Amino acid sequence: DKAGLTIGDVDRFEINEAFAAQFLACAKELELDMDKTNIHGGAISIGHPLGASGSRIIAHLANEFKHSDGKIHVGAACIGGGQGIAIVLERV
Repeated sequence: DKAGLTIGDVDRFEINEAFAAQFLACAKELELDMDKTNIHGGAISIGHPLGASGSRIIAHLANEFKHSDGKIHVGAACIGGGQGIAIVLERV
């Protein structure tokens, strides 16, 4: 909402998989297109670097601009205690 975008505006999603159930709940609630979400695997398959998850998410999304025509990429991570954080990257 704060970025003024809809799910349909986003070309790639990278959601940190702290736990499989957490990721699946987010994907279901947001009705994410799995062909646009964690396309190179997530933290469960490629690793969950302690203290560097945000850097990994941003690096994957930024690098994906080289390999696609996408304009908007969104990354998200959960934080203990029910919090969360997200970032929007836009190709300009």
